[in-house]
Amino acid sequence: MAHLDWSHYPVNELKLVYSTLHAQLTLEPELMDSELMADLQTFLQQEAKAAGVDASTHSQWAAWLNDR
Repeated sequence: MAHLDWSHYPVNELKLVYSTLHAQLTLEPELMDSELMADLQTFLQQEAKAAGVDASTHSQWAAWLNDR
């Protein structure tokens, strides 16, 4: 399956989409195992790392995601 090229989208929009989907995980738990969520998270973690953020630290990751 071909994967999306996330770089075509503004990072701030992707942060919003990810945060919105992540907030729905308790209502839609199958999102947690979806390829879309995994790919989007991986891309955003790479962007965060490039910005000097330690995405493995929840507080840094959350702050970066919420700074749209």
